[in-house]
Amino acid sequence: MSHPSPSALTPSSTPLRATALALLAECEVLSKVKGTQALAQAYLQRTVLLDADALIAETAAIPGRPLQPLLVAPRLVKRRSMVSVEGRAALIHALAHIEFNAINLALDALWRFAGMPPQYYADWLQVASEEALHFSLLDAHLQSLGFAYGDFTAHNSLWDMAEKTRADVLARMALVPRTLEARGLDATPAVMAKLAQAGDHDGAAILAIILRDEVGHVAIGNHWYGWLCDQRGLEPVKTYSALALQYKAPVLRGPFNLQARRAAGFSEEELEALEGDTQRAP
Repeated sequence: MSHPSPSALTPSSTPLRATALALLAECEVLSKVKGTQALAQAYLQRTVLLDADALIAETAAIPGRPLQPLLVAPRLVKRRSMVSVEGRAALIHALAHIEFNAINLALDALWRFAGMPPQYYADWLQVASEEALHFSLLDAHLQSLGFAYGDFTAHNSLWDMAEKTRADVLARMALVPRTLEARGLDATPAVMAKLAQAGDHDGAAILAIILRDEVGHVAIGNHWYGWLCDQRGLEPVKTYSALALQYKAPVLRGPFNLQARRAAGFSEEELEALEGDTQRAP
């Protein structure tokens, strides 16, 4: 099955999920970013067909990514001092890479899983578009510091979990938005403070936008995780523990941003357990 070019967004030729897959396979950064935002706008204008039940096969390597940055093991990504411009740029680059990966993760959630309700696809398209905006903001800020996306090394651990959960939408919802992306809710305030302390107030302001939006993204993951558990007759908390063990998800460690997690829809039972972990943390 051939897929339309990400740029060929016309009312008669734009199936939503198939186009999302084409965007996921796109290697050129600007084309992926602009194409994702254009697809979201076209969907809002009702010029995109919702191919919810279509059986779509991968026709290219995914995710598409540029030749740079060079991907290395997480332990090999160098940490630099925030005192220097290069050090701050390295941090902004790392954040931009997370957002680039987040575009791919949202597009993959959108195209891969057939037979979900229409709102599921609308939700993940919204997430993809907002992640594209986040990347654009960070990329522009990185350029203002005299660097470009690809100038530093990066790692691929976020996409690794997408690969592990490719066969089950329940596992995907549990372990990508509710685990990996939720960790961003915990980490972002400290990074914002670090940037502000180093005098990078523009960078801190961008992170404030990202944190606001990421609460909504995690909430979407929580909603669909709960919906799927209900559909399958599963108890959410015990099911999450089983999935985390089965797929070898990262162990959650505090401190946790309980306020943001509560806003994102985590249950009080989950938050109480996390709060206990926070109090035990050294």
